Amino acid sequence: MTTPSSTSLETAITELSLAIGQVLRRLRAESNPDELTWSQIVALARLEKAGPMTTADLARAESVKPQSMGATLAELEREGLVERHPHPTDGRQVLFALTAEGVEARRKRGALKREWLLAAMAKFDPDERQTLMSAAALIKRLSESE
Repeated sequence: MTTPSSTSLETAITELSLAIGQVLRRLRAESNPDELTWSQIVALARLEKAGPMTTADLARAESVKPQSMGATLAELEREGLVERHPHPTDGRQVLFALTAEGVEARRKRGALKREWLLAAMAKFDPDERQTLMSAAALIKRLSESE
């Protein structure tokens, strides 16, 4: 049996999920001038954060099949965003790393996200911006809860 408080919590969960999804989609749209796929964006981000990785390591980190990651990396390589390097200890393996163009693409994506957020938040009054910042702290805590 649902109670009024559980119903309102269910509504809040639905609204929060929808709102977060809309913001994420808008950020992706505003910051994807190269029209990269989500898989490509994630691979570039992982390489930027972790440094050079093998196809298998990237696939494991992103929970995808190595064949899928291989196709993603091949396209990024064709676009000049990643390059191959020999593995330092295993001559059978290859490491993928961001090129200067890949680093610049990541920097540009981040700048476009910040520009859109700044412009969007500038339309809010100071109280709304403070509410949004308080909500951001709560959403971060929510994402870290177990």
